[in-house]
Amino acid sequence: MSSNSPEHRAAFIGVTTLFFAWGFITAMIDPLIPAVRAIFTLTTAESTLTQSAFFLSYAIVSLPAAALVARRGYAASILYALVGMFAGCMLMLVATHLARYTLVLIALFVIGAGITVLQVAANPLAAALGNPARSHFRLTLSQAFNSLGTVVAPFLGAMLMLRGGVFAGEATHSTAMRDASLRNVDLSFLVIAGLIAILAVFVAISRQRLSAAVPQDRAANASVLPALRSGWALLGGAAIFLYVGAEVSIGSVMIFYLNQPSVLDLSLARAGQLLSLYWLGAMVGRFAGSALLTRMPAAHLTLAATLTAALLCAIVMSSGGWLGAGAAIAIGICNSILFPTIFTLTLERSSAGPAATSGLLCMAIVGGAVLPRIAGAIADRNIDAAFAVPAVAYAMIAIFAYAAKNARPLHLGAARPTH
Repeated sequence: MSSNSPEHRAAFIGVTTLFFAWGFITAMIDPLIPAVRAIFTLTTAESTLTQSAFFLSYAIVSLPAAALVARRGYAASILYALVGMFAGCMLMLVATHLARYTLVLIALFVIGAGITVLQVAANPLAAALGNPARSHFRLTLSQAFNSLGTVVAPFLGAMLMLRGGVFAGEATHSTAMRDASLRNVDLSFLVIAGLIAILAVFVAISRQRLSAAVPQDRAANASVLPALRSGWALLGGAAIFLYVGAEVSIGSVMIFYLNQPSVLDLSLARAGQLLSLYWLGAMVGRFAGSALLTRMPAAHLTLAATLTAALLCAIVMSSGGWLGAGAAIAIGICNSILFPTIFTLTLERSSAGPAATSGLLCMAIVGGAVLPRIAGAIADRNIDAAFAVPAVAYAMIAIFAYAAKNARPLHLGAARPTH
């Protein structure tokens, strides 16, 4: 089959839609945090358990997901992932009907597990659907649509989940107000379930076409043991852990930060909509970063981005008003290139093979479950000080980038996965 065939193009469009879907669903958790905090009367730290439940799935499911893709193929694995995500959305409806926060967390873990499988299958599939010489372009384009999902979701999620009910402005919350807010959460996840159902139908119809377009490589090795013996793989894993943790921590506390009278004094709903600018910066930055990487070594750009992000966090902690808000939102631009450059720098320097190294790096995404909990606990005492968590994380990633700048790559031209 020709690498530029209509079958390849149709399959690539479908796979790129999957990138949008998991970006959309991941970012929908940000407005869910203030929603569950108010509905269930939680502390900020307790409400960030939503992020922990979601991202914990990366540590637990990454290796089984790799084994599933190796055994069942890309198309079947994607279909299983979508069915699991749909089941998670249905469980969310049960959780809101019973008003049980524990069930909300379980539902988010199930959805996160599905997205983990989706990422493991969709990334190599997007790279393979077309001319090998244009694989980097296809991954970048798919990644941009992933970012588009993260821009749209907070705006829509804030409109749906942070209106009426317990957010009506009343000093006390009645049972009827709480029920109204739970129905808003229901509506949000019904929207997600509808999107997933449409994608599942598409994949089911296109299953044979996807399988024919990309023959399955059953020799894939899901073991990360060789990577555990590589110093650079471990350093890269730590950097991914810190990066994802920092990015998610900021998204988790941003709404509360912008809500402060000393910052912008916005309603939670309006602050949730403004959060979209943080993710928009990441999307725009990915296009600009791609251009910069043609002129600037990846290690240098990573070092500049992380140092700038740490500086912006310091401005947030020491300022308020529009300066602090602008600095917080601008961190999204710095985040834009970090995942792919950390991945690339690690793959080029790791003494382990690409499969083992990539598996370890994917597991390290669990940082999104850990650092937001720390940031949330600090935010309960001082919301500004919560930005110290990502500030320290960015400073440590800068050390990784500086070391990479001075280390000679072992594998030039290594495959470049996308987040």
